[in-house]
Amino acid sequence: MKKTNMGKQKQQTISRFFAPKPKSPTQEPVPVAESSSPAPKISATVSFSPSKRKLLSDHLSAASPKKTKLSPHTQNPIPDPDLHRRFLQRFLEPSPEESVPETSSSARKYTPLEQQVVELKNKYPDVVLMVEVGYRYRFFGEDAEVAARVLGIYAHMDHSFMTASIPTFRLNFHVRRLVNAGYKIGVVKQTETAAIKSHGANRGGPFFRGLSALYTKAMLEAAEDISGGCVGEEGFGAQSNFLVCVVDERVDPEAFGLGMEMSFDVRVGIVGVEISTGEVVYGEFNDNFMRSGLEAVILSLSPAELLLGQPLSQQTEKFLLAHAGPTSNVRVERASLDRFRSGSAVDEIISLCEKISANNLVDDKELKVETAEEGMSCLTVHTIMNMPHLTVQALALTFCHLKQFGFERILYQGASFRTLSSSTEMTLSANTLQQLEVVRNNSDGSESGSLFHNMNHTLTVYGSRLLRHWVTHPLCNRNLISARLDAVSEIAACMGSYSSSQKIDELVEEGSERTTVSPEFYFVLSSVLTSLSRSSDIQRGITRIFHRTAKVTEFIAVMEAILLAGKQLQRLGVKQDCGMTTQSTTVQSSLLRKLISVVSSPAVVDNAVKLLSALNKEGAVRGDLLDILITSSGQFPELAEARQAVLIVSEKLDSSIDIFRKKLAMRNLEFLQVSGITHLIELPVDAKVPVNWVKVNSTKKTIRYHPPEIVAGLDELALATEHLAIVNRASWDSFLKSFSRYYTDFQAAVQALAALDCLHALATLSRNKKYVCPVFVDDCEPVEINIQSGRHPVLETILQDNFVPNDTSLHAEREYCQIITGPNMGGKSCYIRQVALISIMAQVGSFVPASFAKLHVLDGVFTRMGASDSIQHGRSTFLEELSEASHIIRTCSSRSLVILDELGRGTSTHDGVAIAYATLRHLLTEKKCLVLFVTHYPEIAEINNGFPVAVGTYHVSYLTSQKDESGFDHDDVTYLYKLVRGLCSRSFGFKVAQLAQIPPSCVRRAITMAAKLEAEVCEREKNTRMESLRGEPKGHEEDPVHGDPEDSKSLEESVIGLDDFFADLKLALSQEENPLKSFEFLNRAWKIAAKESV
Repeated sequence: MKKTNMGKQKQQTISRFFAPKPKSPTQEPVPVAESSSPAPKISATVSFSPSKRKLLSDHLSAASPKKTKLSPHTQNPIPDPDLHRRFLQRFLEPSPEESVPETSSSARKYTPLEQQVVELKNKYPDVVLMVEVGYRYRFFGEDAEVAARVLGIYAHMDHSFMTASIPTFRLNFHVRRLVNAGYKIGVVKQTETAAIKSHGANRGGPFFRGLSALYTKAMLEAAEDISGGCVGEEGFGAQSNFLVCVVDERVDPEAFGLGMEMSFDVRVGIVGVEISTGEVVYGEFNDNFMRSGLEAVILSLSPAELLLGQPLSQQTEKFLLAHAGPTSNVRVERASLDRFRSGSAVDEIISLCEKISANNLVDDKELKVETAEEGMSCLTVHTIMNMPHLTVQALALTFCHLKQFGFERILYQGASFRTLSSSTEMTLSANTLQQLEVVRNNSDGSESGSLFHNMNHTLTVYGSRLLRHWVTHPLCNRNLISARLDAVSEIAACMGSYSSSQKIDELVEEGSERTTVSPEFYFVLSSVLTSLSRSSDIQRGITRIFHRTAKVTEFIAVMEAILLAGKQLQRLGVKQDCGMTTQSTTVQSSLLRKLISVVSSPAVVDNAVKLLSALNKEGAVRGDLLDILITSSGQFPELAEARQAVLIVSEKLDSSIDIFRKKLAMRNLEFLQVSGITHLIELPVDAKVPVNWVKVNSTKKTIRYHPPEIVAGLDELALATEHLAIVNRASWDSFLKSFSRYYTDFQAAVQALAALDCLHALATLSRNKKYVCPVFVDDCEPVEINIQSGRHPVLETILQDNFVPNDTSLHAEREYCQIITGPNMGGKSCYIRQVALISIMAQVGSFVPASFAKLHVLDGVFTRMGASDSIQHGRSTFLEELSEASHIIRTCSSRSLVILDELGRGTSTHDGVAIAYATLRHLLTEKKCLVLFVTHYPEIAEINNGFPVAVGTYHVSYLTSQKDESGFDHDDVTYLYKLVRGLCSRSFGFKVAQLAQIPPSCVRRAITMAAKLEAEVCEREKNTRMESLRGEPKGHEEDPVHGDPEDSKSLEESVIGLDDFFADLKLALSQEENPLKSFEFLNRAWKIAAKESV
């Protein structure tokens, strides 16, 4: 609207310049007499011949007192500079009519519909409104421009606003597109029908309209009119859509007793809500200036929306806005925390909870009785008081935000709360998730090629969401891990997996429950999961029922899916006694028995049958929304009365046909229905009827009428039907409200089904990939990782049998650090990644890609790999590198696995070597954690001298052609990808340069320069050793009093011979994989030693 007004004002300003100059107020306008001569003489000059044009110009020049100057080049008139100055002055000066704002409502006259739009837009300024007008939804003003840009539809000027429209039946599709583009969408519907409007006080005005629904990315799957269970459309479905609220405050590290070395400068409070599933995550933690803790949480939750509590620290807001950049498509909204700063956040939450509780008890008297007798799973004051104060502020802010969408009840009554950090789960850092490609690859950011994608064999979308949480939060409790492994082993045994054929004594620990079971269990489980895979997303479905936004067909589909799964699993005979212990003759795993008992419990099955018995499935299939609730059992008395009223009016209309038969003397007269118009009386064209009969339509031979009695009866029927629709809607809402008392049981049942799907997926993975079951040592035993023939779980899928496996042996009381060297692209990073991924998979409860795996439960996996800067956060590559290393040093423990890949390469060689050496030494002496350290600095391996038992040097083997004794050929290098003991002093960077297609001239120049630098270093080392053998200070080599020159020459030759001896001996020791070359180097060393001894 503003753009349109600005365009009109500009047009008016330009028009004023070309318009005649206005007369002064004192002068009277002089009337212009019409001339008989043609007025537009100048326009006629285009048809003049050159001679006539010259005569005309001479005549005009003679009559004109001022001669126009012509350009010497183009012979065109030169513009008058005064004219241009006057134009600018007139163009820029304010016009008299601009002093009165034309956009004011008093000056502009809107249509009734436009007036409604203006009022709604003033009330919801940040919302893109879709206004229902007839059979279309219309956009107005700037909203129309947004819709035209995002949806690719046409926008045009209509009266006072730009407008665009879509058909009503495409609402679902277009709302999703607009929401996915990051907009907040509001749907405005007509709040009255034509029948009610015609009998109300507003019969002459426009339809009343009001905002019926708000949509954003986090609210979409739970909102009304947007069908749930849409998988794969516009990025919705299997992905979680968390709304994450972030608040923070500055802290003093010394106040927490942390000291300056911890570098914490802020305390962050977070509440994440998944509206469509009822999952709530909350927590509070200290964070450093790099916001590494916040980054880990955001990356783990992958929020669809961010709610920022203002004021927020600059560094925190900067990080969150960078995360919500154009590529992430994360929506950001801000809210003020001022009213919660004085400690009123708890009061606000308690007040909201009390209102929700009071509304629930008023709406449902039966629920009131059950609540008083049994109690409900609600957000209690005790829970709120135990939360940290920043978390309470974030929760209060989230409550107020959800209130505008009508979803605040989920936090009070239907949510499952869990903390960010748990003693039973490992929290992987953001670096670990990214660098190990746990949930997304590093090439295009998709799930393809990630660990999660490789492990995801789930059949349901809610099972996929749960497995994603399992992968990003491995277990830290040995008993829980063993329970999952027992369940996976039992399912795999039923499937006839490769792993189940192994010897029992290799897999089964003392007290394990893994045994071969009946195939009936797998048949029932697979049939249940297969049927659920064909149904909608029942996890989001039950939450939509709880929010009272579900449609009838969705309600029936969700309840039938849960009922079918419960009845099928009841066939397994898993029973739960009063002591909460489960028993079964067909299922051995305690975890499987527990999950099956939750789904097949009588409470779930009986409640599903009870709810379905109140619905008319045939009416739902027909789409008859007025016939979906069954009233025969005494339920919904108001609905029964409304239906009876409609039936009475309808029967009265039908019985009136006898009156018209007598009046028209037509015994066979019947009512006719044409094109949805009922109770028509069809008569011949020449038939005489009363004057007050209403002609509806006609054909060539007949005319169809509505008598006045029928018109009045149809009017009464329309009102009765409208009343029935209102009562039916109220009864349906009341029915959905009654679901709240069963929501907790159904939610637990769906979560159990998701867990069964995940366990089945892990068993399928072990069967398809021939994985083995890992063995975990007791917590009291030393930390160790013992992997035989380990393989990278993702690369193995790509390379198949061409992948080269490797062994890994780390033990806290023996060798717990491996320094790995080798050529570029030799497989160093792949090896350390596979060790970390195997450890994560084992603690998820999955079988692992190896021939044998014996592990200790780790409390963390930390990585420092790759090189990248963060321009948005003002961090250089080296700062990022050291910040990650600092986080690892501060966070890891003796039960952690630490992976450092080429630490210190972002700065000069000496600085890099020193930092890498000092970091590794700190980890060995202070932390004593398991370490895999990859480096191209041979000097780092010297740390082995101080830790001969704890540190081992390794390299990835390779083959190369040897042209002469001076060195190796840079062209012919064959990577073997096998990890062997020993140190590799060459990296073969020139081979990588050739593979990268660096120009050959550059590569040859680099080889020459490298040889020159290497020779200089060797010469410098020899001179240093000679000086140390002589015992001479530097600078005395030219002093004649310091010995005989012949003795000096002899000493130099001895030193050279000694260098050659040690060089050959070192090469012999490094050629363990090639005995022939090793013997050749030993023979040369022996000859040198024999020569020097003579």
